[in-house]
Amino acid sequence: MKHRYGKRIRSTVAISVLLILTQTLAYAGNEDRIGANGADQLLLNPWARSSGYANANYASITGLDAMYGNVSGLAFVNQTQLSFHHTRYLGGSGISLNSGGLAQRVGQAGVLGVSIFSMSVGDIERTTVNQPEGGLGTYRPSFGHVAISYAREFSNSIYGGATLKAVSEGIPDSRAQGIALDAGIRYVTGEHNNFKFGISLKNIGPKMRVSGDGLSITNVLEEKQFTLEQRSEGYELPAVLNLSVTYDFLFGSIEEVEENRFTAEHRISPAFNFMSNSFGQDQISVGVEWAYKELMMVRAGYTYEEGITDRDIARTLLTGPAAGFTLALPLGESERTIDLDYSYRHTNPFSGIHTIGLMLDL
Repeated sequence: MKHRYGKRIRSTVAISVLLILTQTLAYAGNEDRIGANGADQLLLNPWARSSGYANANYASITGLDAMYGNVSGLAFVNQTQLSFHHTRYLGGSGISLNSGGLAQRVGQAGVLGVSIFSMSVGDIERTTVNQPEGGLGTYRPSFGHVAISYAREFSNSIYGGATLKAVSEGIPDSRAQGIALDAGIRYVTGEHNNFKFGISLKNIGPKMRVSGDGLSITNVLEEKQFTLEQRSEGYELPAVLNLSVTYDFLFGSIEEVEENRFTAEHRISPAFNFMSNSFGQDQISVGVEWAYKELMMVRAGYTYEEGITDRDIARTLLTGPAAGFTLALPLGESERTIDLDYSYRHTNPFSGIHTIGLMLDL
């Protein structure tokens, strides 16, 4: 009895803290601040399952994919999960994203996860004021972050987690580094845990500031050398709030594979997500996924923000539609699988965003 009440208290505290943070962020920004933030790499989704869903599934997202959308879903890892995804971002631009992660169950209710993200924009011609046409070689900007997450099951209905990210970006002689915090919670209910509601906060942290030799200028005056070091202004992280709902319609034979976890021959899951962006426009995402015995999944979605259908005033390259699929290949007679994931997001201009990945679920 005491243990059960302890779980309820922890769950209540977790929900209260998250709701307080939600109210704080709700008044943190408006459209007047668009473009005033940095570290936009934190808004790029490198995982195929949620991106093919148009990010609408943050209430039902599970595994390593959840470390981007709603970290509470990490708590659904069975034992061990390994994943690597590659994204050809804005086809034809030469930009690529790579992400990988490892999740491991620790104890009966907790899961620990680690992920790495890197973004490559290729080589850029090096120029100076005196040599604006180049001829000085090339340089390669670097963008990336490392994240460590912990999620746990607080009760049969409530799951929560948090992520700490170390963020780095810059060029060879100037760099900015910072930290960011994500938090997420999920409430599950229904006869077969059909209804899922999620709240997640992302990219909460102090300002980042660029520093390094690239911000200094050396001149010679009267045979004396002077170095002027400039200080850059700090910039905010792109904080966002997500409110999401998913409902699972189960058809055919329904089986309880674990306590309070069900699978069906067919599953259709419509989903909805509202994203409040402190430094951009709010977005609404809707999507649906069909699954056959959780071995084959096909999904599609659409993301809307004000002006997205008018390319003259649109503030994003995305046009809205997204789609993807997952094929899970069983390893022997156990529940272990190796999964192939793919997603596509339409853009204008460029030839879309393609993500492909492999996941080993042990």
